[in-house]
Amino acid sequence: QQLIVEHATAGEWQGDPAGFQPQSHQVNPTCDDEITLGVRLDGERIEEVRWDGRGCAISQASASLLTGIVEGSTTQQSRGLIDEFRAVMRSRGERELDEARFGDAVPLNGVSRYVARVTCAMLAWVALEQALEQASA
Repeated sequence: QQLIVEHATAGEWQGDPAGFQPQSHQVNPTCDDEITLGVRLDGERIEEVRWDGRGCAISQASASLLTGIVEGSTTQQSRGLIDEFRAVMRSRGERELDEARFGDAVPLNGVSRYVARVTCAMLAWVALEQALEQASA
């Protein structure tokens, strides 16, 4: 819980994504959390991610943690991470994030037991997924 609060308030990698392409803006209509996430690619490698948003500690921490996890990875690797994160979040506590792949994001495992909070945790991951789809289109 402490790590989630730290990432939510520190906003690591948070910044204006205006100059980044592709970009995605996502809103959680249930609680009005918002994330705008931009990606700078070098071929198939994610060079840099920036995001800006507002919302609950879970959505903001998840965005911060995502950025640290995917920067430097390939788009294919990132898609795999998105799929794995989604599967864990939808598992209702039956699956857990692999610490070797997700590092500091492992405390988000607990979110999967609270269905109403899963969308909060997924917001930035869905934004990244959409941005990567734009890049490949």
